Amino acid sequence: MAVVTLTPCTTSDLHTLQDIALNSYGDHYLHLWNDGGAWYIERCFSDAALRKELEDPNAAFNLVYADNELVGFLKLNVNKALENYTSEDALELERIYLTKAASGKGVGKQVMEFVKQFAEARNKKVIWLKAMDSSHDAIRFYEQNGYQHCGTYHLDFEAMKPEYRGMVVMKSELK
Repeated sequence: MAVVTLTPCTTSDLHTLQDIALNSYGDHYLHLWNDGGAWYIERCFSDAALRKELEDPNAAFNLVYADNELVGFLKLNVNKALENYTSEDALELERIYLTKAASGKGVGKQVMEFVKQFAEARNKKVIWLKAMDSSHDAIRFYEQNGYQHCGTYHLDFEAMKPEYRGMVVMKSELK
């Protein structure tokens, strides 16, 4: 199993974050888009978009390293309400993007453990996320890590192929 470390990411890491975001997103998600992902990449991974997110005090970004190699990133929204939970009680796992090279090495499982510890250290009652309903492997992975379905969501992205717009909302309640 790979030795996984997560390091907090700040605006000084913007281009490192941008590089790994483009690489990991490109490994898995370009097929979702009518335009090959250009609209989403500009919206989420441009310098301006990433800088704005990195400067958000509610966002916690971490770079993910496996055996000292950068393999992905994590974005958490520290205080993000979920139905029946206040923002103080809930943490959203917004993005966990890993490169294909990191797949199957236990990296994701270790990142999920980091998320749990991060949430527990902030006295959260629940961690929640949205996963594409067409991403059966991702959903199975989250289920194996203790997440349960609690709702659905529909993306309203015109550039996205309609068959990929459905999302499931999943949560993991903490003790």
